[in-house]
Amino acid sequence: MSRDTQLKERWEKLVQMLSDQFSQGEDLDLDAIIYLIGVQELGKVHDKYKKDEKLNLMHIAICRLLEPYGFYEFDYVDKDGWPHYRVKEELPPLKAGEQSVLMKEAIVNYFLEKEYIN
Repeated sequence: MSRDTQLKERWEKLVQMLSDQFSQGEDLDLDAIIYLIGVQELGKVHDKYKKDEKLNLMHIAICRLLEPYGFYEFDYVDKDGWPHYRVKEELPPLKAGEQSVLMKEAIVNYFLEKEYIN
């Protein structure tokens, strides 16, 4: 099985599982899944978040997802419990499709690591 085919199958399975768990079966999009990862990484799953906090959660998720690729490095947790990352290497310019594939691959790897999927 090619790497692309395996990624596509794992992505579809992951979207289905998360959608069933968090949105009554309505497919979650990439941004919604990134948001869920941010909430998971913060560890405050039942809090209500303001718009700017939601953006910060997505930023946390992106940093965490791209950390294994060498773009970010965990730095510290602030007094309010929010993780902070520092840039290790700037992301190269990517076309929209390339960016989407990178994020999907990073998300699939994240959930493999968490043993949510196999």
